[in-house]
Amino acid sequence: MRTKTRLHGAIDVAAAALGGGLATIEGVHTAIARKPFSVLRHAPAVGEVAQVVRLTHDGITRLVYGGIRTAIAMTGGAARLAATIAAVEDAEPRAGSLSDLAVAALNGFAGERLARERNPLASEMSVRHAGRAVRLDRAALAATFPEAAPRIALFVHGLACNESIWRLHAERHYQNPHTTYGARLEADLGYTPVYLRYNTGLHIAENGRQLARLVDRLVAEWPTPVEEMLLVGHSMGGLVIRSATHYGSALDWPRRVRHLFCLGTPHLGAPLEKAANVAAWILGRFDVTQPFAAVLNGRSAGIKDLRFGALRDEDWEGTDLDAFLGGRTGDVPLLEGATHYFIAATVTHDRHHPVGIAVGDLLVRTASALGRGRFRRIRFPIENGRHFGPMHHLELVNHPDLYDQMHRWLATGAGRQRR
Repeated sequence: MRTKTRLHGAIDVAAAALGGGLATIEGVHTAIARKPFSVLRHAPAVGEVAQVVRLTHDGITRLVYGGIRTAIAMTGGAARLAATIAAVEDAEPRAGSLSDLAVAALNGFAGERLARERNPLASEMSVRHAGRAVRLDRAALAATFPEAAPRIALFVHGLACNESIWRLHAERHYQNPHTTYGARLEADLGYTPVYLRYNTGLHIAENGRQLARLVDRLVAEWPTPVEEMLLVGHSMGGLVIRSATHYGSALDWPRRVRHLFCLGTPHLGAPLEKAANVAAWILGRFDVTQPFAAVLNGRSAGIKDLRFGALRDEDWEGTDLDAFLGGRTGDVPLLEGATHYFIAATVTHDRHHPVGIAVGDLLVRTASALGRGRFRRIRFPIENGRHFGPMHHLELVNHPDLYDQMHRWLATGAGRQRR
């Protein structure tokens, strides 16, 4: 039997989307229709007639929606057969292309389901170079990184993105698409940049465990003995890194980490995920809007983990994450021996401006990015926290002002290590 290709995976996603949309329409239709029939059923003069009309309506409705579902299933089956017969080349889209970014976004919003169904579009955690996965064996790493240094800078992207995000705005700031944080760290301080791709729709804890194992293998197979590691995470990536240091505590590689940068990371949670949870909970209170609540609750586990910045399995296991502000939080200790830097941004110059306080960088508020909320605080040296503005969330991945600050911290050793 032919292995499913990425085209087969795309067809499956399209069929599931059509089926889900049909289920939502049918649910709303049924909820609306139920209202008048339930009232008329108790009316003495028309009760029996209403019952006949209801049965007729329900029968026709089942036939219509059943027929549409069958048509969707047959169309999907025919498309899968055509894809198999055509033997379309199963190639990954070009790194940074619209198709590539669309797959990354799909993983962010439905990655858990894609992985569960073994859809070929589900991203697997891997080291990436020039748009392709790199095998973690010494020969492959030596061929990919011929000038591998004993100092590694590992870059971990955020939700619904992939490693190509680290090139964003390079043309605008440097007139060179290859001028990135990684390239500059390599030229200025001798770090070899390594880029990660992963399925952002999975639980953060699951990605943290996978990353802990991957880095252990990377360090073991690196062409030259690794003396020092620098970890850089943007948005969700910062949470995945912190989860990895937690789950990798029994391994050797965390002791090689000297610096850890979190850029716009929602350590205390993201307001948009909290708003989505509350909106879905409200929609679920009413029959007519319950189908919409089901759609909204279909967002990925990774997104739901952003509600409070969940890093561990214990933060979500045994809880109803669709309940009103459901979920628990339990901070993990910062990595001993590593200097942590928390960087925040606001769309205003002044972080204390009412707009800046309210919206932060449009996705993460300053208090969450700096780990300094009213009720929760992450204890790290305050001088290792920095605000930038005006700047939005995605500008944090490749901004010259932010790099200059990173360089100063690293070059002068001004960041004080946590003891």
